[in-house]
Amino acid sequence: MNEFEWRRQLRELRAPVTPSADLWTRIDAALEPAQPAARSSARPGWLLAASFAGLSLLAVGLSLRQDRLPAPSQNSIAATQAPWKPGDPRLAGAAVVLDAANLELKQAIEQAPHSPALQRLLSRTRQQQSRLRQLDQQAG
Repeated sequence: MNEFEWRRQLRELRAPVTPSADLWTRIDAALEPAQPAARSSARPGWLLAASFAGLSLLAVGLSLRQDRLPAPSQNSIAATQAPWKPGDPRLAGAAVVLDAANLELKQAIEQAPHSPALQRLLSRTRQQQSRLRQLDQQAG
C-alpha cells in the first residue's frame, strides 16, 4: 500500500456515517425508570426521613466531639488574633495566604501528628513566611 492509498482511505474516514437504526429510542428507553408510579411517590418520604436521621446523628456526633476537644492554649489564641502584617502593601496578600495555610496545616497536624507530608508542608510554609519577612525588611 502506498501513500496515495492511505490518503484516500483517510479521506473516506472523514465522511459521516449514519447508524443503521435510530439510537435515541433505545437511549430513552434505557433512561426511563423501571419502577411503578405508585412506588415512586412513597420513595421521597423515606429518603427525606433517612436524610433527616443521618443529619441528626451527624449533629450529635459533632457536638460530642466538640465537648472532648481540649481548650486552645493562650499562645495559639494570641497567634490567631494577631497575624503578622507586612509594612509593604504589595506583600499583604501573600502574608494572609501564608498565615491561613500555616493555621490549616497546624490543625491538620493535630489530627495526624506523625504525617511526614504535613510536617514538610508546614516547614515549607514557615520558610516562605520567613522569606516574606525578609522581603518586607528589604522593602521598608
